[in-house]
Amino acid sequence: MSSEPQKQPDSIPESTLPYPPIHTDKKFVILSDWDGTITNYDSNDYMTDNLGYGRDKRREGNLNVLAGKSTFRDAFREMLDSVVANRHTFEECKEFLKKNIKLDTGFKDFHAWCKRKDIPIIIVSSGMAPMIRAVLSSLLGTEEANAIDIIANDVVIDASTGLWRIQYRHPSSGYGHDKSQAILRYRNLADPPTLFFFGDGVSDISAARHADVLFVKEKEGGDNDLAAYCRKFGIRHVVFEDFGKALGVVRGVVEGERTVDEVLGVNGKGVVEEA
Repeated sequence: MSSEPQKQPDSIPESTLPYPPIHTDKKFVILSDWDGTITNYDSNDYMTDNLGYGRDKRREGNLNVLAGKSTFRDAFREMLDSVVANRHTFEECKEFLKKNIKLDTGFKDFHAWCKRKDIPIIIVSSGMAPMIRAVLSSLLGTEEANAIDIIANDVVIDASTGLWRIQYRHPSSGYGHDKSQAILRYRNLADPPTLFFFGDGVSDISAARHADVLFVKEKEGGDNDLAAYCRKFGIRHVVFEDFGKALGVVRGVVEGERTVDEVLGVNGKGVVEEA
C-alpha cells in the first residue's frame, strides 16, 4: 500500500485563529466540510473556474496534491491568487457565490432533524469564514446560520484596493487548515461524543481517519477526490449522495438501531456502504 501524502505532523500546528467552544455535553456531534458537501458546488473551485485561471489548471493542482507533489495549502493559495490577479474584489466574489451556490437538497431537513435532537452541526472548512457565513446566511437565513459554528480560514482585505488574500488557520501545516484538529478536540475529551464527519475533496484528507463515521459525498460527474483517497488507503467510509440519504444512517446510530461498526462494515477493510 502506498504511503500517505501530507502525513499528520507529530506536533499540533499552531492556530492563528480562535476555535469556538467545545460542546462538552453532547453525545453526538456532526462536523462537515462546506464546499461541495453542504453546497452543490465547491465555491472556491467555482470561483477559480469562472473568475480565476480555469478548471484545467485547478484540477491539475488537485491531482498534484493527491499525488503528494504539492501541499493543499500551496495549491489552494494559487487558485485564490488567480482570482485576485484578475482584479475580483472579495465583495464581488461574495455576491457572485451568493447568486450561484445552493444547498445540498437534503441539508435543510438534515439540519432541522439535528436541531430537534440537540445535535450540533459544525462547519469545518478550508474556505474563508466570512465568505461561508455570507453564503450560508443567504441560503438558510441569518438566525439559523449564526447558530452554526464555523471553523475555517479567514481573509485579509486591503481597504484601499479591495484586493484580498487568504489567512490560513494553520500556516505551518501543508493543509493550511488541518481539519483533523477540529475533530481531535472532541476525540481527546474524557468522554468523547460519537463523531460524524462529512467531506468530499482533497481538503478533507487530514480529517479522514479521525471521525467515528466518515461520510464521503459522491457527486455525479464530480471530482470525487476524497473517495479515491479512501479507497487507495483502505479508510472505511460511507458514500452518500445527499444529506437526505445520509440522515437515515445517522438516525440509525443516534437511535441505537445500528452500531458504528455495522454502518462501516465489521471487517475493517474499507467496506463502503451506500447511503
